[in-house]
Amino acid sequence: MNNRHTITALKNAAGSKQVLTASSDTLHYRQGFRSGGGDAIAVVFPSDLVTLWRVLQVCISADVIIIMQAANTGLTEGSTPSGNNYDRPVVIIQTLKMNQFLLLDDARQVVSFPGTTLFQLEDALKPLGREPHSVIGSSCIGASVIGGIANNSGGSLIKRGPAYTELSLYAQVDTQGQLQLVNHLGIELGDEPEQILENLQRHNFSADAVKQLDKLASDKDYQHRVRDVDADTPARFNADQRRLYEASGCAGKLAIFAVRSDTFQQPQQSKTFYIGVSDPTLLTKLRRDILSNFKNLPVSAEYVHEIAFDIAHKYGKDSFLAIEKLGTSRMPKLFALKNKVAALLDRQKWLPNDIPDKFLYYCSRLMPEHLPESMLQMRADYPHHLIIKMADAGIEELRAYLQNGLFSVANSGRYIECSATEAKKAMLQRFVVAGAAIRYEQLHKNKVEDILALDVALKRNEPNWVENLPEEIASEILHPLYYGHFFCHVFHRDYIVKKGYPSAKVKAQLLEMLEQQGAKYPAEHNVGHLYQAPETQQQFYQQLDPSNTFNAGVGKMPKQKHYGCGC
Repeated sequence: MNNRHTITALKNAAGSKQVLTASSDTLHYRQGFRSGGGDAIAVVFPSDLVTLWRVLQVCISADVIIIMQAANTGLTEGSTPSGNNYDRPVVIIQTLKMNQFLLLDDARQVVSFPGTTLFQLEDALKPLGREPHSVIGSSCIGASVIGGIANNSGGSLIKRGPAYTELSLYAQVDTQGQLQLVNHLGIELGDEPEQILENLQRHNFSADAVKQLDKLASDKDYQHRVRDVDADTPARFNADQRRLYEASGCAGKLAIFAVRSDTFQQPQQSKTFYIGVSDPTLLTKLRRDILSNFKNLPVSAEYVHEIAFDIAHKYGKDSFLAIEKLGTSRMPKLFALKNKVAALLDRQKWLPNDIPDKFLYYCSRLMPEHLPESMLQMRADYPHHLIIKMADAGIEELRAYLQNGLFSVANSGRYIECSATEAKKAMLQRFVVAGAAIRYEQLHKNKVEDILALDVALKRNEPNWVENLPEEIASEILHPLYYGHFFCHVFHRDYIVKKGYPSAKVKAQLLEMLEQQGAKYPAEHNVGHLYQAPETQQQFYQQLDPSNTFNAGVGKMPKQKHYGCGC
């Protein structure tokens, strides 16, 4: 098919109103959340699973590259085209309209469709005393369940680890170039593709059709792995072969129709402790003691360095206030509205498209102080901050530990037991750090060349987790922002590069340092189009997608059909 025939066939399959082709209409879907983008001949919005199957059939017949996209909240350009050097036309299939989910086994498990979001599940499970895999961070901006599993994302919740399941329903293109539907969901739904999809869409199956298989629906080994503080390897990272399984970690190399995953019991009570220290070795001791000796693991433990605190305090204030005042339920729509306004401004070449962001920033400067005095005083006194959330019996366990001598040296540190308001504000402050770096860049374009955002998994026994940049690198950076998931030793390191310094060179220098340290990267945002996938991960992608039909070029692999091998 030529492009015109392909577009006609897509409209016949999905409905003419569900296919966008004009460049201005598709711009929002062709650009990454933080960076990246490229051309596509169409963006298609299937409304149900059967329609998605038919759209895929059209795409395979037309020999186009398929990019599956949900909320497009990825940070490494993994859910959009990357440049325009593809050997085939690109079609983006936008899945958010297919946002149903099914609760199984008294809500102990859930079957999520392509567009089901973390927030949807969190909202539905809360009255039942259950939670989805992730309840913080990306859930605020509408990230999808399947997107998280496809990238082994998350892991900030220490007891749960990265998003993972071995139970999924997906389509792939086999070695003969034929589209195949694979039902490994553990639910008997029929034999033919459209029958299977129709039965799932309509919930047309009996309780007996749901099988209890010897397959994982979450990473049940992670608690044991993260407790091994003497291990000479990281606790989690995207290319970990133990967690590359069909849909899990596929990075869009499959078309996933549904995944079946575990939910988790809500704690009866929780308490957040805010810790500040001058000497980071105190936090090293605390981490090792808790992971080695505590009966109860923390719910989460988030580290924030002083520079990240300051940038978030000033440049993340509007995001902080929006989430606090409007609630997470409205955030996906707010982000979508802001992006649409930016897309409209993009059509006017004489107007910058960051006007909405700058407007929100300056409005926030007129608002009263948003952080509690206790946090501001902690920042004034200490450069290293740790926000630990404990649940149920773990609350008293940590309280007793902190009262028994961690801060025996005068002025070495202190902690506060947060009120509900302080706890909420502390986590919001942590959440807005990443976006604050981007806002800083928008407001200081004359000083900033680029932002390098690395998510890094250090070895579990790594004592030198506080980075000490050599002068030749430090001189090229305005501000390094350090924050992350401390007990997992997964850190986000955002480097605001000075104007005039080539960011590619700086990145190469930083990655070389990480290699020497035995670190793994990326840790949780996956390779996208920004990182070179290691050989084992490339082999996994090629096994899933031998013709290179889905998300071609991910992991900096070849974009050509069959990966350019000529077969």
